[in-house]
Amino acid sequence: MTAPLPVRPSEPPTTGASAPPAPRSGTSGNKAPTRLLAPLRETGKLFALGLAVGRAIFRRPFQLREFIEQFWFVASVTILPAALVSIPFGAVIALQVGSLTQQLGAQSFTGGASVLAVIQQASPIIVALLISGAAGSAICADLGSRKIREELDAMEVMGVSPIQRLVVPRVLATMLVAVLLNGLISVVGTLGGYFFNVIMQGGTPGAYLASFSALAQLPDLYISEFKALIFGFIAGIVAAYRGLNPRGGPKGVGDAVNQSVVITFMLLFFVNMVLTAIYLQIVPAKGS
Repeated sequence: MTAPLPVRPSEPPTTGASAPPAPRSGTSGNKAPTRLLAPLRETGKLFALGLAVGRAIFRRPFQLREFIEQFWFVASVTILPAALVSIPFGAVIALQVGSLTQQLGAQSFTGGASVLAVIQQASPIIVALLISGAAGSAICADLGSRKIREELDAMEVMGVSPIQRLVVPRVLATMLVAVLLNGLISVVGTLGGYFFNVIMQGGTPGAYLASFSALAQLPDLYISEFKALIFGFIAGIVAAYRGLNPRGGPKGVGDAVNQSVVITFMLLFFVNMVLTAIYLQIVPAKGS
């Protein structure tokens, strides 16, 4: 007798169109919340790095040699551009303020108004742009290249903290250079405004200096230096954060550098607005 042939099971009837595949887990329904929470997650990591750096500053050992090297590097790439940029900034402010005061019939207040604009606003902003654009981009590229070469992972395996060894000296260097650079820009910008107001607009040196002493006060210099200190800290933290978290190999390092500069600019302008509003509310104007 021959063995019976196997019976093929009957197929379910089709309705002309193939049935849609079963939904898989982790579909696009969960991607939208993830994309919305990504900026908040990155912001939280940035603040966490800032707190970690703040705690590591007071720990020992302090990397003095690394700090000196980074300080010299940041100063060398920012001093000359700062001096060159501050002259036209002071000139533009002096010319614009001088033209406005002439229209209002208050030429005697040209010096005080232009100098206050340079010290309170222009000087910290120039410091922020130079520190983030020149020094911050270099710090981000350096840390990013170390990350993709797995040098930072090797340091962690050996028990060395990359934050205390590399990030803290760079952040302190940017802060100190920002404070010193702010003083240089204030002096050069004030001298440039003085020259253009007296030479090009026919102002008198005595009226320029008298209006400055009548309107300016010492807290104006304090808030300028405090802004520079905060801006240097933000520029160093953002550059270090993007350098420690590159994506996609060498191309990711270049993208991280661009992102660090853009993010720093956005944060600096926002922080400058907040600090200026708080200062004007706390410190009364001179003579009021």
